[in-house]
Amino acid sequence: MKILVTGGLGFIGSNFILYVLKNYPNIEIINLDAGLTGSNINNLKEIEKSKNYDFVSGNINDKSCIEKIIVDVDGVINFAAESHVDRSIFDSKPFLESNIMGVYSLLDTIRMKKPEIKFLQISTDEVFGSLPTSFAKEEDVFRPSNPYSASKASAELIVYSYFKTYNLNVLITRCTNNFGPRQSPEKIIPKTIFRAQKEMKIPIYGLGNNVRDWLYVEDHCDAVMRVFLNGKNGESYNISDSNELTNMELVEKILEHLNKSKDLIYHVEDRPGHDMRYGVDSSKIRKELGWKPKFSIDENLEKTISWYLENDKWWNEEDAQELLDPTPWKKYRSKN
Repeated sequence: MKILVTGGLGFIGSNFILYVLKNYPNIEIINLDAGLTGSNINNLKEIEKSKNYDFVSGNINDKSCIEKIIVDVDGVINFAAESHVDRSIFDSKPFLESNIMGVYSLLDTIRMKKPEIKFLQISTDEVFGSLPTSFAKEEDVFRPSNPYSASKASAELIVYSYFKTYNLNVLITRCTNNFGPRQSPEKIIPKTIFRAQKEMKIPIYGLGNNVRDWLYVEDHCDAVMRVFLNGKNGESYNISDSNELTNMELVEKILEHLNKSKDLIYHVEDRPGHDMRYGVDSSKIRKELGWKPKFSIDENLEKTISWYLENDKWWNEEDAQELLDPTPWKKYRSKN
């Protein structure tokens, strides 16, 4: 089998490619990535010469590029997306272009050139909006709160329309917050590790009471592959690990692992429309496909911290410093 993975130089996409090549030796991967925000060429340096891996520099909005690849693959898994909420708040255009029009370009090229192949859209729990206590099921209504989550919800609707109208073989997964190696330093876990190691202050939005369910990226990759191979056409699957932590609890855990003082924490002005809590029910994928997370959050967090400490040359420090602004949404606002 040969799979086109889009956005494979990003955090989740690169981990997925490494996971597949390690666990599925008979699968070949073509990685299409435009090298935009979130992509890191260093993420897959170790497999550049693998016989089961090819890299193509290109954008999912370029239909001519997609057409050349589609004819040789058995399926497409779309990780390509603009994904940082802060960036979307004051400049939503790149999110509409990548997350909506890019999905359209992929689907329409498949429809015209090879309609029999599988297409799996990677989505997010954020499409359901903030939930005070409950857990969203696959069929629940979308209530996105920001341009990023709205673009992902829109993409899902487009995907489903191509299933209903054109009978394409489509699947959708929605995951909770991922963590693990190779994540952009603008995200809370690598940001906290990076700043704490340098004895820099750790910014927390608002009171730090916002709740997220944390999913280790390798567990997510396992779930995605199960859905791709055995999921039911036209269905969506929620992926979660029941590891709910407030942002404050998460940062405190990291500081404890690093043996750093909690005095490094300080509170900054909250971003606009900050969702208080996300929550999805993943009983469907557990029951139908036999998926479940493999390790505890503490074990995975320790592995994640160790990876960043051992790979301090992975990121460019100049870029990292630029990304570590304590209130990035203000910075993006001032530039737009």
